[in-house]
Amino acid sequence: MKIAIIAHDGKKADMVAFLLNYKEQLNQVDLISTGTTGSHAEKAGLKVHKYLSGPLGGDAQIAAEAAEKKLDLVIFFRDPMDKHPHEPDVQMLMRLCDVHNIPLATNPAGARLMMDSMFKIQS
Repeated sequence: MKIAIIAHDGKKADMVAFLLNYKEQLNQVDLISTGTTGSHAEKAGLKVHKYLSGPLGGDAQIAAEAAEKKLDLVIFFRDPMDKHPHEPDVQMLMRLCDVHNIPLATNPAGARLMMDSMFKIQS
């Protein structure tokens, strides 16, 4: 199983907190990430393959994985209250998830439902 994680700057702390709730399960999957989000995840003790930072092409690299149907889930904590210079790459990634029917969570509530379902976690 391969899961991609991405978080805008204003959501990186939320992403790390979310990931730590699933640390045991995430140690059993291939975790990929944009560069800065991946660095934060590594500091929290997770093993992650990092691509470029989002604005430098990391979103596009993960989108390429989606286009090749190599992803099982994308968790992208977006910050809807801020502008992002790489928004076209973000939209491309989201579009490719829709085209290739890849589950996409853009907030902690949706991500929690997907992770609990994938790992059969009962609250």
